[in-house]
Amino acid sequence: MAEAEPLRPIELQPQPKTVQELAAIDGKEVPERYIHKADNNGGRALDAPFPVLDVPTVDLQLLASSSSGGEELEKLRSALSSCGCIQAINHGITSAFLDTLQEVARQFFALPSEEKKKYSREIGSIEGYGNDMILSEHQILDWTDRLYLILSPEDKRMLKFWPENPESFRRILHEYSMKLPVILEVLLKAMARSLNLEENQFLQQYGDRATMQARFNFYPICPRPELVLGVKPHADGSVITLLLQDKEVKGLQVLKDDQWFNVPIVPQALLINVGDQLEIMTNGIFKSPLHRVLTNLEKERITLAVFCLPHPDQEIQPVEELINETNPRLYKKVKDYVSLFFQYYQQGRKPIEAALL
Repeated sequence: MAEAEPLRPIELQPQPKTVQELAAIDGKEVPERYIHKADNNGGRALDAPFPVLDVPTVDLQLLASSSSGGEELEKLRSALSSCGCIQAINHGITSAFLDTLQEVARQFFALPSEEKKKYSREIGSIEGYGNDMILSEHQILDWTDRLYLILSPEDKRMLKFWPENPESFRRILHEYSMKLPVILEVLLKAMARSLNLEENQFLQQYGDRATMQARFNFYPICPRPELVLGVKPHADGSVITLLLQDKEVKGLQVLKDDQWFNVPIVPQALLINVGDQLEIMTNGIFKSPLHRVLTNLEKERITLAVFCLPHPDQEIQPVEELINETNPRLYKKVKDYVSLFFQYYQQGRKPIEAALL
């Protein structure tokens, strides 16, 4: 196909203060650029009560077993075809390790601003410590600060952005990055088997030069949670995303059947959601969910998302076995989807539209 040249994000200006600094300066109001109008939320206040999403809990040990995983495979297929996410348990990472990972993240965001800013991202780049890129004058900003780091391939890591304070941060994050490929392989193989495909179908498209990117998210206390979002509505540009939720503070919401639902916290589970690139591979069978993050008047919230992304040169397309007269092909062949993601994001459009036939 003839492809438009993907556009890289162009940052107009950096934000002078982090959200954490803004929250400390004025405890009662937020700047206008963070406020969402009520008509953008279906006329519903962001602090209104929302129903809880029934996110199926899936046992990864059972998924990995070819003999005893039939029921879990069906649960997996059903969940990813409807809400697009699961709570993954028995993933092989101990509760104690996950607690340690969350604690070093908390210690980093509790450091003085001047210490954190040693790892500040550069203009026009997402890697490092900071907050929203300013891509347009009319952009509504997210009430969050982030630390964005490439985990793999290891030779692509930019260690100047990896905190040395707390002292154990680099070691703990490296250990976590070594555990994730096993989980990813179990998931992608099980997802293929759940659709009666050869188990390596999705792994082959994911490729052996793929990237894992970590994003630590810090959501400060917000004085106007009825008007401000931690993260605006979006779907992920990944194949899949692995999220370690805050142990105590909820905030994540998923859109299902045109209604927003709260995503519950399952202690020590990893929340796994489909990204746009897996929706393309499955020809729309698995759904990449639209999601957002609410803010909180009383408590800070910290999460860690890991995005699993094919190499930019890797071509992604629907698996042929999933295309027939009843289910015609929906998506084109695409590559460097993350660049397309930014191109459409700047235009206020859903990035996956770029891949539709």
